[in-house]
Amino acid sequence: MNPCVQCGACCATFRVSFYWAESDPFLGGTVPEALTEKVNASCVAMKGTNQPQPRCVALVGNIGEDIRCEIYEQRSTTCREFEPGSVACLKARVKHGLSADLIPVVAA
Repeated sequence: MNPCVQCGACCATFRVSFYWAESDPFLGGTVPEALTEKVNASCVAMKGTNQPQPRCVALVGNIGEDIRCEIYEQRSTTCREFEPGSVACLKARVKHGLSADLIPVVAA
């Protein structure tokens, strides 16, 4: 089983920013534009993640329990490239009181 479906810590720890065109349907973007906010001239972020206590608006459920991304198939490259078991992943898990032992560390 994918450990991410019972985690979600990364979605409630980091700003999820990416190139604005990923949310522009006219340019082939798939991320729903209504769920993003402008960060600067070249980047947008998922709403809810550009604040001191981030939580992506597409995240549904409770961290560390049954959780899901409402736009999983449409998620940004930032989300697609996030590595389960990476140092950032483990830091997010610890921040939310989850065990770092559940996910093996990805080799660098």
